[in-house]
Amino acid sequence: MKLEQYQSAIESSNIISKTDIFGIITFVNDEFCKISGYTKEELVGKNHNIVRHPDVPASTFRQLWQTILQKKTYKSTVKNLAKDGSTFYVNTTVFPILDENGDIEEFIAIRYDVTESVRLSEALITKDEELEELNATLEQRVKEQTKALTELNQTLEERVKEEVEKNREKDRFLFQQSRLASMGEMIANIAHQWRQPLSELNITLYKMNKLYRRQNDGKDVEFEDSYTHAKKIISKMSETIEDFRHFFSPDRQSEDFALSAVAQEAMDIMRGTLEKNDVEIRLDVKVDAHIKGYFNEFSQVLINLINNTIDAFCHNKIKNRLIYIEIDTSEQGDAIIKVCDNAGGIDEAILDKIFEPYFTTKHASAGTGLGLYMSKMIINNSMKGFIVAKNCNDGVCFTITIPQLKSEKEEQ
Repeated sequence: MKLEQYQSAIESSNIISKTDIFGIITFVNDEFCKISGYTKEELVGKNHNIVRHPDVPASTFRQLWQTILQKKTYKSTVKNLAKDGSTFYVNTTVFPILDENGDIEEFIAIRYDVTESVRLSEALITKDEELEELNATLEQRVKEQTKALTELNQTLEERVKEEVEKNREKDRFLFQQSRLASMGEMIANIAHQWRQPLSELNITLYKMNKLYRRQNDGKDVEFEDSYTHAKKIISKMSETIEDFRHFFSPDRQSEDFALSAVAQEAMDIMRGTLEKNDVEIRLDVKVDAHIKGYFNEFSQVLINLINNTIDAFCHNKIKNRLIYIEIDTSEQGDAIIKVCDNAGGIDEAILDKIFEPYFTTKHASAGTGLGLYMSKMIINNSMKGFIVAKNCNDGVCFTITIPQLKSEKEEQ
């Protein structure tokens, strides 16, 4: 009686089936029928493959048969297919039943339903995968956002630096302009004070000439030459004062002018210094290009280049000193002016730094390092051009390129 009770308890709580040694079902309990959806009549006599799920690989069943045919117990969680096409999972234990000779007589399989557990596990795995993917996506987005913020910060830092540097350049330029204005005022005062003595000197020369003619019947060639030369000197002094007065005036009205005119004026202003330092200067106008800009500022650039060259001649003790100025146009139609010398050139290690503010190779008493920087600022900002320096022929050549003023015909 107790055996029957044990059997009933086992059968009511487990899914049980028996097969012969060929896998043909010989017995199923009610729990097997309930989970599979088949009746006992539909199952008994059929191969156990009737509930095999197509997703389960053949290798799994080979392993099962290899185990139980060796008279060993097989344990595994198996995915099965119900009659209605639904899937169920069972935790399976297959026992080989032996006869009195020790040979396999049949197989009994005891199972219990773990479908919900497997599905929960699969759901957890899916959620874990989704979370991992989400985390990976979030990490990637955080990295991208961090990179974007870093790049933005770098860009902002660079822009701030650029704006600060631009403001510094403007301040330096305004400071230089204010200095020019002050110098212009000073020169105007000097010119005012000099005009009267020069006028008196001119009148005195006239009286001397008149008195000499009255006292001497014949002409004295030597006296006439001296008189003419003195008149020229006085005239040149007056013109030079006027040139300086206009040069240092911060006249911001742009004008059209020929490069040859501004080059000639710079040479005239510097003629005394050039002669004093035994420097020959030549002007070669291949094409008399016209530009629109600020005559006085451009003249300042040329004077600065000439002054620097004179300093280089003296520092390097050059004997045959030559400055060569060439005016031409480029293939693109831009105006080109070159200022070249044979003063020994510039050290290649610092050639790309000479236009930086406060950079100088001179002693502190000889320069502040703003000359070439201001020249570059004038060419870039006031003339919309550019200036470059290159060593060549035992010296350096500064090339200034500026958009040439177009004629009305060319504009049409």
